[in-house]
Amino acid sequence: MNTQNQNSKLQDKRIILMGGTSGIGLATAKAAAEEGAQVIVVSSSQQRVDSALVELPESTAGYAVDLSKEQNIKAFFDGIGSFDHLVYTAAENISLIYVNDLELGKAHDYFNLRYWGALASIKYGAPHINQGGSISLMSGIANPRPGSGWLLGASICGAIEGLTRAMAVELAPVRVNAVSAGVVKTNLWNSIPEADREAYYKTVGEALLVKRVGEAEDIAQAFTYLMKQQFTTGQILITDGGTVLV
Repeated sequence: MNTQNQNSKLQDKRIILMGGTSGIGLATAKAAAEEGAQVIVVSSSQQRVDSALVELPESTAGYAVDLSKEQNIKAFFDGIGSFDHLVYTAAENISLIYVNDLELGKAHDYFNLRYWGALASIKYGAPHINQGGSISLMSGIANPRPGSGWLLGASICGAIEGLTRAMAVELAPVRVNAVSAGVVKTNLWNSIPEADREAYYKTVGEALLVKRVGEAEDIAQAFTYLMKQQFTTGQILITDGGTVLV
């Protein structure tokens, strides 16, 4: 193991990544593992768990847990033991919808994984977090800068940011933060045809200050920073390429 890993604040830390088998979650798992962390990835899909484990160190553990079910989340944390950091990035594909077309029943379902799953993970995971540990959640710039059709996305991001601040107070000294990401190239956009998706990335990227949309690895760096930064809690780390400024 190299000197950089030995000096890392994540060396030998036990990190649980809910939704850690694809996109931003998998990139974060890889980044943490590179710094010497013991990584545990969790997904609702056994196939995704198996695929992720191929890309991660042999020491990585993976579990298939239905993150839309509270009892399954409880059972997972009851059996996992103590750990240092919890990262929750689980989400379904992005779906744009307008208020006139909204079906409230489906809108309720959209919150199951992104919000209620996160809250259940906090409830059952927090008691097992070691001293100096943290919880990091996933938000997005749809909250401060919603576009047309983003009513559900903006609502969930706002809810996550409120939850972040409330939990930072209630669970102290466990640190609780969130990453607010801009447009990032991940599988969550796969419901949009590839040609349209690439055109969207190009249009958005050209308008940003950094002249590109994000990569999963960009957001992974934000998550590893929050795990290592011992004096930050209750904060929303905006990692958006300058979206809120343009």
